[in-house]
Amino acid sequence: MHVLTAPLLVTDYDELASLCVEWARAPRCHLLEFVNTQIVTMRRHDAAFRDLMGAYDDLLPDGMPLVWCLNRAGAGLRDRVYGPEFMRRFLETAPAGSTHYLLGGSAECGARLKAIFSARNPNVRFVGSFHGRCSPDGTLEGTAGLEVVDDLNRLSPDFIWVGFGTPKQQAWAQRHKPRLRRGVVLTVGFAFDANAGLKPDAPAWMQRGGLTWLYRLVSEPRRLGPRYLKWNSLFLYYLLRDSWRGQAYGASPGKVQ
Repeated sequence: MHVLTAPLLVTDYDELASLCVEWARAPRCHLLEFVNTQIVTMRRHDAAFRDLMGAYDDLLPDGMPLVWCLNRAGAGLRDRVYGPEFMRRFLETAPAGSTHYLLGGSAECGARLKAIFSARNPNVRFVGSFHGRCSPDGTLEGTAGLEVVDDLNRLSPDFIWVGFGTPKQQAWAQRHKPRLRRGVVLTVGFAFDANAGLKPDAPAWMQRGGLTWLYRLVSEPRRLGPRYLKWNSLFLYYLLRDSWRGQAYGASPGKVQ
């Protein structure tokens, strides 16, 4: 099904976890993005960003407004598949022998994630990490780009968690997917800081009401204010415009106009 032409996988936390384990067994790289209204709107509005998103194998409905749109088209979803929550659930229950690589965030963030989830799940194995900077075009600082790809192919982790933030993480994933031999790549952004306890996440009642964006806006007004004003407004614009044409959401993506 789709919202604003973005094809979204209709699933839940448990089913997605099972699919990830299955995809990790395949001899190829599988790319996943947790999509909120900003990413859906950027994909609808910006042709260059839409090209980046073309590298992804599956897009997951991360925001409640997307779930509401999908349900109006008959999806029957009870909840979104929120990136920070999926990362937490999956790492807490990761099957024995599965291996994980952290790409992005600060060194402190990476250390906290490893400590927290290793304590909660002795089966989880972190085999490597990179916590340097990523440019908007998806390149890493200095020679790190080639070194990280070599590291990933040598260590061959089952799951590669990427937290550079939008649009850097999408650019990195699109640029490097052809060079990765295997593994499930999950671009999860804010999930790094949220699960490491470095930034607060919205309470459950706000998440259920589709107000995660408002909580984050109040927490970081200067950084997120301009972003949310632009993309939330454009989301509503395209939703109304495409609804008038009968193309806002449905069983299959419509033509972008």
